[in-house]
Amino acid sequence: MFGLDKLKQVQKQAKEMKETLSAIVVEGTSSDGNVKVQANGNKEVLSVDIDQSILHVREKADIDRLVLEAIQDAMRLAQNESEAHIKGMMPNIPGLR
Repeated sequence: MFGLDKLKQVQKQAKEMKETLSAIVVEGTSSDGNVKVQANGNKEVLSVDIDQSILHVREKADIDRLVLEAIQDAMRLAQNESEAHIKGMMPNIPGLR
């Protein structure tokens, strides 16, 4: 059973993990490469970049689809990176080996 000290240690490591994941930045792209989305390891979208060249020649629905593709790609990459980092940190959490 977890004692108070172990609980505090786990909380500290969880905070450190969140900070570590915040520092990881991935970039997702649309299928045509015209939209890029950056996200961090906590799956927070940091930026969206839409290539200027498509704004006047594409329909809004096309641009919406490309933005969605880029967000989904960024979230997938962020999930993969976070899982890798979490697995690397798990052995250091007492009582969860």
